[in-house]
Amino acid sequence: MLDPERILHTFGALGLFAIIFAESGLLFGFFLPGDSLLFAAGLLASQGRLAVLDSPFLNLVILSAGCLIAAVVGDQVGYQFGKRVGPALFRKSDSRFFRQEYVERARNFFAHHGPKAIVLARFVPIVRTFTPILAGVGKMDYRTFFRYNLAGGVLWAVGVTSAGYGLGKTFPGIEDYLLPIAIVIILASLVPVLLEARRRRQTPDRASDDPEG
Repeated sequence: MLDPERILHTFGALGLFAIIFAESGLLFGFFLPGDSLLFAAGLLASQGRLAVLDSPFLNLVILSAGCLIAAVVGDQVGYQFGKRVGPALFRKSDSRFFRQEYVERARNFFAHHGPKAIVLARFVPIVRTFTPILAGVGKMDYRTFFRYNLAGGVLWAVGVTSAGYGLGKTFPGIEDYLLPIAIVIILASLVPVLLEARRRRQTPDRASDDPEG
């Protein structure tokens, strides 16, 4: 498991921004722990334990702004990638780092939720990486995409980071339990994926039970 505290201590805030950017719109970023990293960054910043270029990085506004910009720009890159070369993605064979299952999961999510999937996908691992690409493949109206992308970026990047910062300020010393907290966050973020998988398994059963099916 990727330890968010170790990642942040190793790469600092600039590394955090790069990871958020990659997870938001680059195919290889789907495995990165965005949710737990944002929360951990806010929590560590509240205790003065997150640095940028070896300098204290304590300002929540600057931290949140950096995460927001990285998330929004990442999605924009994903959208443009999908618009230009995305169709070939659906013909790509499975490999060690790519599975058609990921594309199908994001496509079903996008089809089910419509434009608001851009916002909701922010809180679903793997899906958040592929959804902007699929929006580009489907040539979603750019202005509509940008509005939902910005809204999702604010709720996710700013919201999760602020939650970690607020918790750290309210309960000093809680950063010692950061890894268990990160595990809980990751498990909670997987709930929508598990529910969707369960729904997909049950749908064929209901269809087979339909006498008119």
